[in-house]
Amino acid sequence: MENNNLNNHPDMQEERVLKRGLKARHLTMIAIGGSIGTGLFLAMGGTIRDAGPGGAMLAYAIMGIVVYFMMTSLGEMATKLPIPGAFTSYAERFVDPAWGFTNGWAYWFGSSMTVCAELIAGAIIIKYWFPGTNTSLWAMLFLAILLAINLFSVKGFGEAEYWFAGIKVVVTILFLIVSVLMIVGIMKGTGSHGFENWTLTDPETGDKAPFLHGFGGVMGIFMVAAFSFSNTEIVGLSAAESENPKKDVPKAIRSVFWRLLIFYLGTIFVVATLIPFTEPTLLEAAEDNVAASPFTIIFERAGFAAAASVMNAVILTSVLSCGNSSLYSASRTLQHMAERGDAPKFFAGLTKNGVPARAIIATAVVAASAFGASLLGDGVAYTAAYYLCGIAGVYNWLTISMSHYRFRKGWVKQGHSLDELQYTSPFFPYGQIFAIVVCIAVCFGANWWVFVDFNWFDFITCYAIIPLSVVMFFVYKKVKGTKWVKYEDMDFTEPEEKNISAIL
Repeated sequence: MENNNLNNHPDMQEERVLKRGLKARHLTMIAIGGSIGTGLFLAMGGTIRDAGPGGAMLAYAIMGIVVYFMMTSLGEMATKLPIPGAFTSYAERFVDPAWGFTNGWAYWFGSSMTVCAELIAGAIIIKYWFPGTNTSLWAMLFLAILLAINLFSVKGFGEAEYWFAGIKVVVTILFLIVSVLMIVGIMKGTGSHGFENWTLTDPETGDKAPFLHGFGGVMGIFMVAAFSFSNTEIVGLSAAESENPKKDVPKAIRSVFWRLLIFYLGTIFVVATLIPFTEPTLLEAAEDNVAASPFTIIFERAGFAAAASVMNAVILTSVLSCGNSSLYSASRTLQHMAERGDAPKFFAGLTKNGVPARAIIATAVVAASAFGASLLGDGVAYTAAYYLCGIAGVYNWLTISMSHYRFRKGWVKQGHSLDELQYTSPFFPYGQIFAIVVCIAVCFGANWWVFVDFNWFDFITCYAIIPLSVVMFFVYKKVKGTKWVKYEDMDFTEPEEKNISAIL
């Protein structure tokens, strides 16, 4: 039981709020860093093997366009309303409070599962140096590191993410430069330096590049592409803790998209050009064999003998970075829901440094399911967590796009001018409609393979969030009596800081 005297302590009386400690460089690198991880370094090879170089390029390009429209939508709302909860808050204000409630819990759970997936991936990766060690012990160590970073202060989180992301960006740029030099013949290396891999035929299956398995092949890797781009939207959550959100958020959004698109499409292009899609190791890389990573293979062919060890260290850093940003986004979402009364009030508490410590620990508890990975098998546990967080991420993109579509309609309906907005999303409303349609298609169709060889474990990990979200939506509407928000009733005012504070 808590000592009642604590309630009279001066520290308990002060008002505690989320601190605006993130600078422009933090926002940019947080978005980039959260999106460069195992999806780029490991899963990229598997997408080329499954859909062919053209199929992989098309899938990532389509999802990249969706991300662009989603990010510009988020940018318009986050610049006008840099408030805690971001996606959840916008759904509550511009769609339906029940939608915000459902998306908030789905996003929190999905982000928690992302932390879980990255903990498992980190444990798998470190076994390159320490084979035979226990996955759970490594996962516990990595979780302790992430907790230490997130519980310190938002500025500490921002600095850690800045340097984590910086390492990944530098390595990716070096990789692209080395690969291009190999393609044009300036740097020598084994393997193909021409473009014949783009028209190669698999002698065993008869499949011919650049597209394998037609539209089904492209559709099948949409979720991988979505997982790879996930966490770009963290800029929206970070806006509430940015020093100058009106200026920094649009700047971060403009720069992040193009850099990510160049990194991902550029990587697919050079990997597909230098490594034939028939290369068996491409599939091994997707199963977290770092020695088979396209990055490792190409660096080794370029003459870097220590490429595998170096890439192993870089990929481990990227895993910690993705886990770090996911723990941040999940905890801020849970804290906001607690403020709103959509989660237990206990999780609304902030420390003197403005850190939602209780929400961070609650998220860590869910992520700690990674400790049981050794019971299921590392690969099975990683795949399950991967699909759970993938579909939650796409659902969140759908929410952002829908919220912005209605935000803009309501803004105009209430007599406001677009000139009053400091940042406006281009291609409205076509971009938002495109994003909504693709997100719905990906949610329902990307994991179609589940029904080919049906089993309940795969179905639950790939699709359970959808029916569960529908049930939560209608139950909340029934209990709370919420209604679809009318354009004329939408709230565009930014709440006072005192309304978003919490007493620990």
